[in-house]
Amino acid sequence: MAQSKQKKIAAINDLTGFGRCALTVSLPVISHMRLQCCPVLTSIFSNHAGYPEYFFDDYTERLGGYLAMWKKLELKFDGIMSGFLGSVEQISMVEEFVEAFRKQDTVVVIDPVMGDHGKIVGTYTEEMCSEMRKLVSLADIITPNLTEGCKLTDTPYKEKGWKRAELLSMAEKLGEMGPGKIVITGIPQGEFIANYLYQKGEEPALFRTFRVGSERCGTGDIFSAIIAADAVNGVPFKRSVRKASLFIKKCMIRSIEMDVEQKNGVCFEELLHLLDRA
Repeated sequence: MAQSKQKKIAAINDLTGFGRCALTVSLPVISHMRLQCCPVLTSIFSNHAGYPEYFFDDYTERLGGYLAMWKKLELKFDGIMSGFLGSVEQISMVEEFVEAFRKQDTVVVIDPVMGDHGKIVGTYTEEMCSEMRKLVSLADIITPNLTEGCKLTDTPYKEKGWKRAELLSMAEKLGEMGPGKIVITGIPQGEFIANYLYQKGEEPALFRTFRVGSERCGTGDIFSAIIAADAVNGVPFKRSVRKASLFIKKCMIRSIEMDVEQKNGVCFEELLHLLDRA
C-alpha cells in the first residue's frame, strides 16, 4: 500500500466511553495536530475504573486478528504510541507490533502506565513490570511519571525532596535501557509540579508549572499524545514538553471554571485551538 503524504500514528490503548482518558483523549488531540490517528484497542470500558462500577471488555484475544490484517495490508506508520496495557500478553503484543511496523523513520513513544503516588496498579505483576522494561527498551521517547520511573529503575520512591542529581541518575538509568528522549512527569515541588526532561547528549531541563486544583484522569494521556504528535511533526523535544505542560495546566484551570466533575477529566476540547499557537 502506498504511503500517503499525511502522517499517521498507531495509538495503542483502551477505549473509555466516559471519563476522558486513554484513546478518548489521544485520538482528538492527535487528529487536531493534523495527523491521522489509527487506534489499536486493548480493551473497552464504559467509564474509567475510578468510578464505583464499570463495564469492561478485554480485547486481547481479538488483537491478533486485528493486527494480522494490518500486516496483510502492509500499513505504514510514522509514529507508534502505547498507553495502559493490562496483561503480559498485551505488552508482548505491543513489542511484536513495534518490531513488525517500525520503519527507519518511525517514532516510538511509550507511556509505561503502571501506577502513581508510589503505588503500582494492583493488577500489575512483577512479570508485567519486567516485560514493560523490555518494551521501554524499544522506545525512542518515554513519558513515565515519578512512580513509574522509580519502578523501572529500582529507585526508592519518595513523595518529595527530589534533587536534580537524583532525577538525572534516574533518567540516565532509563536512557541506558534504550530510549534517547525521556520526560519524567508529575514531580511534586511544593506549589509546583515539575517535569524532568532528558536527552542523550544535551543538557537536562526541569520545567515547572503552578499546581492547579486536584489531580484529574487523562492528563497523562493528553501529555503523551502531544509529545507523540509533535515528535512525528518534527517539533523539538524541549519545546514539545513545555507545550504539553502548559496546555494541561490551562485545561485544569478551564475545567475548574466550568465546574467539570473531577472524575470526568479535563475539558481539553475547549482549548484544542491553543495547540495551534504553541
